[in-house]
Amino acid sequence: MLPTVAELYSRFRRFNHCFWDGRLPMVRIEYSNRMLAAGSYSPSERLIRIGRKYHEIFPEDVDDTLKHEMIHIFNPTHNADFKRELKRVGSTLRAKCHPSLRRPPRYLYECPGCRQEYPRQRRFRMASCGTCSANGRYDERFKLQLKQSRPPGYQ
Repeated sequence: MLPTVAELYSRFRRFNHCFWDGRLPMVRIEYSNRMLAAGSYSPSERLIRIGRKYHEIFPEDVDDTLKHEMIHIFNPTHNADFKRELKRVGSTLRAKCHPSLRRPPRYLYECPGCRQEYPRQRRFRMASCGTCSANGRYDERFKLQLKQSRPPGYQ
């Protein structure tokens, strides 16, 4: 059972008091039903989003994610200061992986030489097969060809 949004606000206030002496400004907090990641912070919206799908699989990580996103309020990047702060508050840098949290690839490319497939989320403009191309340079003879494409939102 995931904490309610009201409980997330309560935890925010508690962590803010315990770890930052109440110096963090108040932000909005909400669950996201679309997000597959653990969480995110949007400075322009002053909003912490908690990924519902992720935390339904890993409910024990809610506090970890909340603390991680709280650090982003004053440190937007994962630089050395951010990592020191993570360690100080007992949080982690990376979320866990789970097969149901991966989007199916939107595009499937194939090498015309060796027939190796390359699943991708984004379209390629100019890419050739890493196995068939010499020295890792683009080679027109082995330009990856679009084999399959799924429209956005297709599952």
